Amino acid sequence: MTHTQGNAPQQKSTSIFAHVGKLVLIVAILAVVANFLILFGAKLGLWAPIKGFGYYRTYFNLIAYVAVGVGLAGVFLHLIRKERRGTALSVTASLLGAIMLVPLVWATLDPPVRAPPIHDITTDTENPPEFLVLDDNRAGASNTLVYSGDETAAMQQAAYPTVAPIMSDLTAADAFTRALSIAENMGWTVVSYSPNALRYEATAHTKIFHFADDVAVVVTPLSDGSRIDLRSVSRVGRSDQGVNAKRILAFTEAFNQ
Repeated sequence: MTHTQGNAPQQKSTSIFAHVGKLVLIVAILAVVANFLILFGAKLGLWAPIKGFGYYRTYFNLIAYVAVGVGLAGVFLHLIRKERRGTALSVTASLLGAIMLVPLVWATLDPPVRAPPIHDITTDTENPPEFLVLDDNRAGASNTLVYSGDETAAMQQAAYPTVAPIMSDLTAADAFTRALSIAENMGWTVVSYSPNALRYEATAHTKIFHFADDVAVVVTPLSDGSRIDLRSVSRVGRSDQGVNAKRILAFTEAFNQ
C-alpha cells in the first residue's frame, strides 16, 4: 500500500506531460481562429474594417509566432519523452503557426511594389464619372468623393497606365446592361441605376478586412458603339494599395470577354 502511494505523484506528473501535445494544438487552433477573426471580423460585423486592419498590423504575426513557439516547445518535450502522438500533435500546431506566417515570409522574399498614395482611380482623369447618389455622408467614409485633380491623375497614369476607358461596338443600351450584370457577378451592391441616364453607382467590398469602395459607371453612346467609364474610390485610407485599379482592370477584362 505504501509503495503505491509513493508512486502516485509521479504517475500524475506523467499524465500531465502526456497531454501537452493536446494543449499545444488547442492553443494553435485558437490562434487560427483569432487571426481568422482579424481578417474577416469586419465582414461578420464585429468591428469597422480599419480597426480589423489595425489588429492585423499589431497582432496577426505575433499570434502566429506564439503558435509556432508553443508548438516547437511541445515537439521538444515529446521527443525527449519519446511520445509519438504528442510529437505529432505538436508538429501540427507548429505547422498551423508557420502557415499563418506565409504572408510575412512571402513579402520578405518578394517585397510588393509600393502603391502610390492615391485611393481614387478612374478611366477618365479629365472628366471622371460623378457620384450623384452616394455622397460624403456614406457610412464609415473619411475620404471625399470630390476628385482631387491633376496631381492624382498624374500619379495614376504613372502607376496604372493600362487603366483606360472601355471601347465597345455594343449599343449604349446593351453596354449598360452588360456593365450592370458584371457588377452583380463581381459581388458589388448596386446602390442606384438609371437605364435612361446609362449610369449606376455601387459599393464593392474587399474580401479581406471588408473595406468598402464606391464605384460609378457611366456609358456614353458613340456613332459606332459605346464607351464605358468607371471610377472606384476607397472610403478610408490615403492609399488603396492598388485595389481600385485592380478592380477596374478586372471589370474591363470581364466586359471584353
